[in-house]
Amino acid sequence: MTVFLAVVDEGGFTAAARRLSMTVPHVTRHIAALEEQLGTRLLQRTTRSVSLTPSGERYAARVREILEAVDIATTEAQNNTGALTGVLRLVSSPSLTDSLISPLAADFRTQYPGIALDIHVDAGLAPDMNRYDLGFMQVLENFNANIVARKLSTSEAILCAAPSYIQRHGTPQTPQELAQHMCVLRRREGQLQGSFTLWRSDQHTGEHPTHDIEVQAAVTISQTASILQMVLDGAGIAEFTMDSARPFLNEGLLQPVLPGWITGRLHVLMALPSRKHIPLRTTVFMDFVTEARQSGKLNRC
Repeated sequence: MTVFLAVVDEGGFTAAARRLSMTVPHVTRHIAALEEQLGTRLLQRTTRSVSLTPSGERYAARVREILEAVDIATTEAQNNTGALTGVLRLVSSPSLTDSLISPLAADFRTQYPGIALDIHVDAGLAPDMNRYDLGFMQVLENFNANIVARKLSTSEAILCAAPSYIQRHGTPQTPQELAQHMCVLRRREGQLQGSFTLWRSDQHTGEHPTHDIEVQAAVTISQTASILQMVLDGAGIAEFTMDSARPFLNEGLLQPVLPGWITGRLHVLMALPSRKHIPLRTTVFMDFVTEARQSGKLNRC
């Protein structure tokens, strides 16, 4: 059943085999044996895709319920004996993996050696949470999706540049002057590039922005760490969350551009699958991250 659901969730035999650390022929034999046992075809196969047959859709729904019930029973048994074991399946954006999960992984494993972390890095805005136990997402203030989540933090996004860039090119005094400067832009899925959207810092970003300024893109890239390094080296102006920029602002390695203006307000969410039961290993990791954030161990998310 687990192999069948992996094929369904991953959309193919190769991806399912990779997720389960199995060979593709092994996965194929599992599905063939299951279909033979049930006397019906569950999957419709083509050279490019795998889809569920009507029988497969009904079977997948029931199997998911069964495996969830098994997971609940296992967790309840572990809770009663005080055991904290098993695999915690996490999904996170690249930037939050670097700034949040990686710094805490070793300490968490020291405190909870029975829990293994299976971390998936996904640059998509809203991953399929039914495939994971817990997800970490950074979303805009007006983000609206049908997910169950706990908010970890909120941070304004501001514009910054290195002192070396400002020394060579000056600093814009008005939003309109951004058009005259070199900028390092973040590539975002489904969003147009080439502009900075600005609100006054006392505005709700669900409101219409005060300015939408087309700028010169010196570099466009999706990796936050790369953007930071380029800006520190003087490549141009870029946007960062206040939390991620604060250590560099405090050290004088970055300077704020257009104080009083923000390019957005972002929430870091801990997202849960739609099922009502939350395994104890998920709860302890959420509490561990929350405590680390509140105690100041995490200052860049």
